[in-house]
Amino acid sequence: MSSSQPFEAAGQPSGEFEEFEEERPRRRAPWGVMALVLLTGLALIRNGSGEFDVGPPQPESAAAADRAPVKAEDAPVPLTFSPAHRVRIKAIRVDAPVMQVGLDAEGWVDAPPADDPNLAGWFTGAVSPGEKGTAVVVGHVDNRQGPAVFYSLGSLKKGARVEVLRQDRRTAVFEVYGVEVFAKNDFPGHRVYGNKGVPELRVITCGGGFSQQSGYDGNVVVFARLVDVR
Repeated sequence: MSSSQPFEAAGQPSGEFEEFEEERPRRRAPWGVMALVLLTGLALIRNGSGEFDVGPPQPESAAAADRAPVKAEDAPVPLTFSPAHRVRIKAIRVDAPVMQVGLDAEGWVDAPPADDPNLAGWFTGAVSPGEKGTAVVVGHVDNRQGPAVFYSLGSLKKGARVEVLRQDRRTAVFEVYGVEVFAKNDFPGHRVYGNKGVPELRVITCGGGFSQQSGYDGNVVVFARLVDVR
C-alpha cells in the first residue's frame, strides 16, 4: 500500500523477541468506520515506471468465501492475547515482520511505513491472531519502487495456510477459505470484520481498479480460520 500521505508507524518489532507486559487493547474501532479507513488510508499508488503496469493479481470468482459457519466445538481452542510478531504465507513467498498499528488521534487506522516493502501491520483494535474473534493484518500491495509484501495476496487459493508467529512464541496457523475484492463504495464491513465466534484472520491489502488520481478503488480481503497451533 503506498500512499500519497505519510503514515505514522507504531511499535515495529525487532528481529528478536522481547519480554514485556502488555494489556489487551481496550479501544475497539467501530467496524463501519474501520471499513472506510482501510479503503482510504491504505490506497496505494503504483510506481509509474511501466514495469508493473499489469497490476497485482486479483481474486478469482471461485475463491469467494464460503458462507457456512464453523461451530465453536469444531475449531481449535482459542489462544490468549499475544501480539503478532511475524506473518508467513508460503504459497506466495511472504515472510515478513509485523508491527503494531492502531488508531491515530483522529480515529484513523495507521498503516506500516510505505517505504518498507516487506512489513505488515497487526491492527491492535481487534483481537490478536488466535484469540476468539477476528484478527486483522494489513500490508502494502506496492509502493513507488514496485511490489510490496502483499502484492500477490489476490492469487491465494482456498486451502492455503497463513502462519502468524506471536510474541509468546506460539504460531497460529490459519487456513484460507475465501479471497475476495471489494469496492470501496460497497465494502461489507460487518461481514469482513464481524466476530464469527471462533478464531479467524483477515489479511487485507489494496486491489481492484487503479487510477493515478485516486490509487486503487478497493481492497483484497483474505478470509481464514484457525486450524492449528504450534
